[in-house]
Amino acid sequence: MGGPGTKNPQMQPAGGERRRPERSILAPNQDLPPLTKTELGLDVLTVSIATITTQLSAHAVDQPTMPLAWAVINGLIVIGALAAGGAYRPRFTLAFLDSVRWVLGATAIAAMTVSFFRLLAVDDPQIAGQAARLWLFTTAYMIAGRGGAQLLRARARRLRVSWDPTLIVGAGKVGQHVAQRLFDRPEFGLRPVAFLDEDPLEVENAANLPVYGVGAGPVAETVGEVIEELNVRHVVVAFSLASHADELALVRRCRELGASVSLVPRLFEAVPDQTTLERIGGIPLISVHARNPRGWQFTLKYACDRVLALIALIILSPLLLIAGVGTLLTLGRPVLFRQPRVGIDGRAFEMLKFRTMRPGPPTDNRSLSEDLERGLAPGGVEGEDRRTAFGAFLRRSSLDELPQLINVLRGDMSLIGPRPERPEYAERFGTEVHRYGDRLRVKSGITGWAQVHDLRGRTSIADRVEWDNYYIENWSFWLDLKIAFRTFLMLVRREE
Repeated sequence: MGGPGTKNPQMQPAGGERRRPERSILAPNQDLPPLTKTELGLDVLTVSIATITTQLSAHAVDQPTMPLAWAVINGLIVIGALAAGGAYRPRFTLAFLDSVRWVLGATAIAAMTVSFFRLLAVDDPQIAGQAARLWLFTTAYMIAGRGGAQLLRARARRLRVSWDPTLIVGAGKVGQHVAQRLFDRPEFGLRPVAFLDEDPLEVENAANLPVYGVGAGPVAETVGEVIEELNVRHVVVAFSLASHADELALVRRCRELGASVSLVPRLFEAVPDQTTLERIGGIPLISVHARNPRGWQFTLKYACDRVLALIALIILSPLLLIAGVGTLLTLGRPVLFRQPRVGIDGRAFEMLKFRTMRPGPPTDNRSLSEDLERGLAPGGVEGEDRRTAFGAFLRRSSLDELPQLINVLRGDMSLIGPRPERPEYAERFGTEVHRYGDRLRVKSGITGWAQVHDLRGRTSIADRVEWDNYYIENWSFWLDLKIAFRTFLMLVRREE
């Protein structure tokens, strides 16, 4: 096969010495089973255990048990509801909270259905209690089972015990971006090993992967050799200069060789999670259903934000008082730090924080300018560290951010949304960072989707923009709940 010193120079990877993909400690074709099959088997097992436990627990407290036939029907309805809801559709990964939502919905449907038909059949005062007991055990066992399985699978993938060698077709900017995202997200179980591109664009190979197929002719003719040589099990078709016919032939060839295929749509930035696939003859027509930041859903969100901010200010008032007094004793007046930030529609507002630093000379912006040149957002301690011991504690625990609840109550901010930047940086990012202005369609937030993905402080502003725009276009109350939960976990872990 192609490589340095072989008889087929056209199959040599471009860009230097070829890197062999790391092998899984499992033999070929012995990796962990696909996620969907694993979850189906696990759900059947946990539903069965929950049914048995429910019956035994009823005996233990000397209570009448649910007829076994109805308990079995309950389990079948749970599995059927999960299947109907898409829980077993092929996918690479699923967040634990999404699993919880599916399980709660499926077990509730099953419990209500069984109770309803049992009441039609017999008049038994124990029906509600038996259904509630079975619902409780089934829900608890399924959530625990799915959570444990996801933790084990995530750990195995981080340790590279189970991952699929992945070939990316297209070595341009989009292909490089896909490779970097897969490296950043090992939980997907896809490990990029090479690019395939007969005529790659001149872009930086940040992923440092070999590029196959340069000058070797149509990618459909060379993909088979690359798949065989690198033991590729998954192919991601990104953007390349290959013709439509060549890429279509490539997809067919990959399927013939047993490699699964994913396609990056041409307008991927305009494709939200909510889509509808219909067909006009043989042509698929994908309708996108992105959230409208001017719609009634966001109006309701902002109203809920103000109510929750008021409740939080009342509940956290003792904590606010302690933080305020501590700031006053260590730094004097003023207690609050006020800084202009850019919010919705580019409008400036004063964001509030507790003061944490002593007065000092103007910050030397040379290092900050270097960060901006590298595409890093400002954040953290800029220049000399002038924090007091109490101020460092406030920052470490994020208690310095609590006055922003007042910003939410005023209507300047939301509880959850993109973090606001200072006007001078927002102006610069607006001209230099792709789609930066799109994140100003909604109110800024105290926490956000980018922050719970560790994009805080001096991190890539382009990555923040990507995550923020995903949040805006896929917003839901459930997504806000997930962000709030993950923010809480981050604060607890930081405290530890």
